[in-house]
Parts: sequence; structure tokens; C-alpha cells
Amino acid sequence: MFKDKTAKVFFHWLVVAVLLANLTYGAKVYSESEAISQENDPHANLDLFVNVLERIRRDYVDGKDLTYQDLVHGALEGMLSKLDPHSEFMPPVKYNYLKEDTEGNFGGVGVHINIQDGYLTVLAPMEDTPAFEAGVMSGDRFIKIDGENARNISMPEAMKKLRGKPGSKVEVTLFRPSSGKNIDVKLKRALIKVSTVKDIKNQRKFDVDENKVGYIRLTQFGEETARDMEEAIKQLEVQDMTGLVLDLRHNPGGLLDQAVKVCEKFLAQGELIVTTEGRRKGENSMHKSSGRNARPELPLVVLVNEFSASASEIVAGCMQDLKRAKIVGKKTFGKGSVQKILPLTGQQGSALRLTTAKYYTPSHKVIHGKGIQPDYKISMSRTDEELLFLSRTPGGMEMVDKDQREDVKNFKDPQLAKAMEILVGKKKLRAQANKKKKEEGDNDDKSTEPEAKKEADTAEKESVEKQADKQE
Repeated sequence: MFKDKTAKVFFHWLVVAVLLANLTYGAKVYSESEAISQENDPHANLDLFVNVLERIRRDYVDGKDLTYQDLVHGALEGMLSKLDPHSEFMPPVKYNYLKEDTEGNFGGVGVHINIQDGYLTVLAPMEDTPAFEAGVMSGDRFIKIDGENARNISMPEAMKKLRGKPGSKVEVTLFRPSSGKNIDVKLKRALIKVSTVKDIKNQRKFDVDENKVGYIRLTQFGEETARDMEEAIKQLEVQDMTGLVLDLRHNPGGLLDQAVKVCEKFLAQGELIVTTEGRRKGENSMHKSSGRNARPELPLVVLVNEFSASASEIVAGCMQDLKRAKIVGKKTFGKGSVQKILPLTGQQGSALRLTTAKYYTPSHKVIHGKGIQPDYKISMSRTDEELLFLSRTPGGMEMVDKDQREDVKNFKDPQLAKAMEILVGKKKLRAQANKKKKEEGDNDDKSTEPEAKKEADTAEKESVEKQADKQE
């Protein structure tokens, strides 16, 4: 009987414990679901937004100077910037700047800029622009613009300050990390017409070298890049080109379709170039080569560095994965996301730049945050980078002190040298260098022969005159 009573008591408390556990679990689930529900309740969160908006308008010390548009645009800019560094809300002014950029025609100083660590930073100066000719370099940070502090400046505000009527001037103070010094630069705004395809002399003549190797540099991927590159290749083919160096160093990227078209020039029909993958099926795509006007057998080397980004990485990653080219230089920037421009109807020309997908190389390697590792890692010091920049820049020799001009004149690009070694062969290049050195030595000997003969004739004449004097 005692055992039955004990069993009943035990069973009773067991039921109570189970019920309490269920009740506790149920309360926890309800609490979490309530919290989740509130997180995703648009009405509750919009109420919060409107309440904060009105509180700022009513109580902020300078609230009378704020418009609803100021506050809403600021909130949207913050909302988009919190997603990733590349998504953003673009008010009408900035959206117009973007359209001018891709069309390659606008008034400004000529720099690709981005916010890095709170500083307005130069990604790359555009070729043939006031900034490029004044010696502005990748990595330079804006400290002041027209005397005003540029720390924590927003992109729209920076673009508004730097762009303007052609002929007008802007003074900037830049910090150059390599030297640790500030540099004051006066820039005269100009109509920026961007030429994105250049030869080794920073022109558009495109000549092969003594080994019939061509060289093409893409400064960015604009609307005309693929077409202009096709013209450059044809100029080189007329000269019996046997290999090509494609230089994507300091190329910040640009249009995806242009990157695809550039790849197509070196691939057989049907080869995969890049895939994009997003949350929506409409963002998923596969880009394959059409095979039109392709040169799938042309020996190719691609040069990259840490400033090669986005579309540049698509080209480098594709060529590497398909073993179509050797990649030489340094690991690339690592921007492998696709931004779609979404105009906002009824919002006076505003738009969103929204990351909607990421892109992957043909072997499905992730580029974003990782970059492309070169097949041949050839580093360049900051000094080498500056010498390369100066050697490419019109008037670059005049930008440095006289005692440094010899360094610019004699600079040898180690990454380009490696590309030539791959395409031509080390043995042949060494033989050519030795031959050139010998010819220069022979020329030096020949140039000294007339002087030596002149000195000998003079000495002989003086000797004869002395003998005549003695005889007299």
C-alpha cells in the first residue's frame, strides 16, 4: 500500500514537472515569435521611424533648418550603407554623376574615388585628366577640398565639390601614405572624356615590339571599351602580332557586359565566362562566349595588382580558370558583387545602387572578399608604383626633382618584364639584351674614335712644330 501511495505521489509530481516544462517552453516560443513578429512588422517599425522623424523636427536644436527630404534622404543613405560598402541611395545629383561616368563625358578633375576608413580615397586617377597630369595617385587621401575638412565627407558631397564647370578651379590637400606627407594641388576642372584603351606610351597608336608582342592597357570598363579594344587588336594584327600583354593594373572595373565582351575576344564559342547568383532567380545568369571575332590561340598574359577590381577581376578570373592566360602581378582587390541601378519612379531622378548578386569564375571560385591570386606573384614597392605612374604620365619627368629624373627614365617595370619573359622566353630576351649592350658599347667606341684621332693629330702636329723650332 505504501508503495502504491509513493508511486502515485511520484507520478503526480512528474506530471506537474512536465506541464511546467511545457509551459516554460511555450512561453519562450511565444516570446521569441512575438519578438520576431515585431522585427518584421512593417507598420510597427514605420511608426517608430515616423515618431523619430517628428521628434527630430520638433526638438532638435537646429531642426528648423531641416526638411523632411533632408531627414529621409539621410535615413536612406544610412540604411543602404549598412548593407555593404557598394550599395547606396543616390539622390538626383549623384545619379546624374553616375550616368555621366558610364557615358564617359563630364566636367570635373578626373578621379575614381571611394570612402575607405572614413577618408575620401583615390582608387585611380583617370587618364588624360587634370588629376592625372597633376600627379594625383592611387591611394591618395583627400584631407581638404577648397580649404574645408574632407574627413568623413559623404560621396555625394565630395562629388559636388570636385565636379563643376570646365575651366573653374579647385584646391585640394592630399595625404600620400607612401611618403607620409600632405600635398597641396591646384586642379583646373575640364570636360572629362574618358579614353579607356591605351598603348604602352599612354597613347592610342598600338605598335608591336621587336618580338611582335602587343600591349593594351584598359583604364576602366566603359561603354566603348570592347569596341575600342577591338580596333587596337586589329592595329596590332596588321603588324603580325604573335602575343599580347593585357594590362588591368589600377583598373577599378566598370560595366559587366564590357568585361564579358573583352573576354569573348580570346575564347572559343560556348566557353563560360562568369556566372551571377542572387536571391531571386532573375538575378541568376550565365555568360558564355559568342565566339565572334575571337582569337582563342593568341598567347596572352594579364597584368593585375591590388587596385584591379570588379570587372577587371572577372576578366582575370575567367582567363585563369580556363587556362587561357597567365596572370602576373599582385592579388586583386576582391570586389565580386553585382550592383543593379534601380531608378525610383516619381522621386525626381533618385535611384538605388543595390547589390543584387555575386559573381563567380567559371570554376565557381568566389571573388568577393578574396580577389584573384596571380599565377606569378611579382610585387612592386610603392616607389616602383610611383615611378611607373610617372613614366606613363605626360610631363611626369617635370613632376620630380632633377636628381630623381634619372630614376624615372631608367625605370624597368618588373611585372611587364615577367609578362614578356613568359611570351618571348628568358633565353631570347637575354640574348637580345646582350646584343643591345654590345651595340651600345660599339657605338660608344666609334663615337670616341674621332676624338682620339683628333687628339693624336694635334699631338703629332705639336711634335713636328717642336722639332722645327729645335732645328732653327
